[in-house]
Amino acid sequence: MLDAAVAFGRVLRGVGLRVGTDRIVEFSRALEGLDAGRRDDVYWAGRVTLLSRPEDVELYNRAFRVFWETGGNAKAQTGSRARPSIRIPENSVAPPKKTAERTEDGEDVVMLRHSPVEVLRNKDFALYTSEEFAELQRLLADLRLSGALRRSRRLEPSLRGRHDPRRTLRDAMRTGGEAVKHRFRKARVQPRRVVLLCDISGSMGSYSRVLLRFLHASVISGAKLEAFSMGTRLTRITKELGTRDPDQALKQTAGAVRDLSGGTRLGDVIKEFVDRWGQRGMARGAVVVILSDGWDRGDVGVLAEQMQRISRLAYKVIWVNPLKAATGYQPLAGGMAAALPHVDVFLSGHNFESLEALAQAIANATERDR
Repeated sequence: MLDAAVAFGRVLRGVGLRVGTDRIVEFSRALEGLDAGRRDDVYWAGRVTLLSRPEDVELYNRAFRVFWETGGNAKAQTGSRARPSIRIPENSVAPPKKTAERTEDGEDVVMLRHSPVEVLRNKDFALYTSEEFAELQRLLADLRLSGALRRSRRLEPSLRGRHDPRRTLRDAMRTGGEAVKHRFRKARVQPRRVVLLCDISGSMGSYSRVLLRFLHASVISGAKLEAFSMGTRLTRITKELGTRDPDQALKQTAGAVRDLSGGTRLGDVIKEFVDRWGQRGMARGAVVVILSDGWDRGDVGVLAEQMQRISRLAYKVIWVNPLKAATGYQPLAGGMAAALPHVDVFLSGHNFESLEALAQAIANATERDR
């Protein structure tokens, strides 16, 4: 099935569709979990995994009929110069797979199979293998992070809204001074700044690697964003994470950060952020996201005071704690208990699904709902 999926991917590329290796792999995995002897299963598996734009459906349908249904020479019907000629049995692309088992009473039992990507989305980051980390990077590349929209002071032309006398008079000069058409303008809408503060202390060792990759994917997405690492000191790592290559970006970050896997002084670090960056404008009206387990070796009173300062500056404060996903979790750590009253949204960050929830919370930050 992998050979057939690769060959079909070549046909799609030949007719002008952008089909990457990652999509072909997902297509072959989908075929393994379906009845490859059914035409509809193969068709929809390919359409879901191989296509990204609605306008590609027509070309996909033509290529599918040529490759999977007729089994003839694709070159003769698609007009491309390098197409495989593969013969397959009629109405079948592989021997039918057994999709049900029988019990002792002779009844059919349906076997449910889970997609590897779906399993990966719900798996705890602390349990990832090295191969799953590589797959995670592809998932993070598709995750889009953007701050909630806000109304700017700048105005832009609009069909309705506030009257624009300057443009109206300028147009009237072309019609002998008669204002035939009135012009309007409205406030421009733009995303809010997002500030990510990531805890890289020893207690976050199982998650900091993934969260740094999440920061990297967010920075290179082009969003209005700033990234910092937190440990015993504060380090601005936006520039280091700006490299497209994730491995190179993390290598540069490791060179800039001197307190990786060390202790944690959240109160002092957040105070430094507010004094040096936050009050000068970086946190004003922004969505501030703190990714930490809440363990603090410093004075928790300082942390509570600084979290109160951030909550006054920021539009919304989101705290992401991977330990929150544990059964029966209670915010009993001194730092977490001191910070929580000043947090608008409290989320877990233990798997990819929770990071998707974080991206949605950032984008939908419309009001404070403590």
